[in-house]
Amino acid sequence: MFGRYSGTFCHENGDILVETERNGGFLTYRRNCEGRTFERILISETGETIINPVEPVNLPGDVTDLFMVEFSPMLIEPGITQTIYLKFPIEVGVFLEAAKDIEVLDIFGLGTQKYTLYGPPTSGAIARWYRSAVYPDIPAVERLREGVMELSIQNMSHEWVEVSCAVFDSVDMKIYYGDFVATTATMKIVTTHMAETDFIDAPLVPGMARSIELYTARKIPVIKRGYLMEWGLS
Repeated sequence: MFGRYSGTFCHENGDILVETERNGGFLTYRRNCEGRTFERILISETGETIINPVEPVNLPGDVTDLFMVEFSPMLIEPGITQTIYLKFPIEVGVFLEAAKDIEVLDIFGLGTQKYTLYGPPTSGAIARWYRSAVYPDIPAVERLREGVMELSIQNMSHEWVEVSCAVFDSVDMKIYYGDFVATTATMKIVTTHMAETDFIDAPLVPGMARSIELYTARKIPVIKRGYLMEWGLS
């Protein structure tokens, strides 16, 4: 399903149907995802349709830029760097591209999106929530539902630290896709209760294509910043 299309196309995979068809000279885009439908008439001479995975913070509405992956507690030795693999939820973005512009047409995703509070009730932040097992190697995933995150955890403190979640700012997220969807991230533990997270702009395996970011398509200027987890690591 992911890729670039000109004219008409039709992709059906389980509970997802995405297609364009010509009716009376007009091109119509139509999507059905688990019973949720969306349809638009497209007036275009040279435009192309691009479908790729996007940052998982857009459904059911614009709630937050943050997302949290929770996993089984790990105790990390001082000075150690460990790479693990997690699963993360994906959403699918549909874009229209012409010579001078790119526009977000549609965003959809499988399943129910869950959110949680990271931090105290008075000053914490809402984050998209997802629970994952911890894997030593790249796990198998459902390509239209979840992706693989390679997370490098570095304990820069002088103490053993327990970690059971990682919180990220999706503004910095770089997603790649091929046979599966992937992103690469880092987590630097600075104290027993604080860590810095960020993303690396590189494919997990050679040959992957880079997704168009929603912030690019929406023409929102972004300054790379990472995220400071100041309200605990568990």
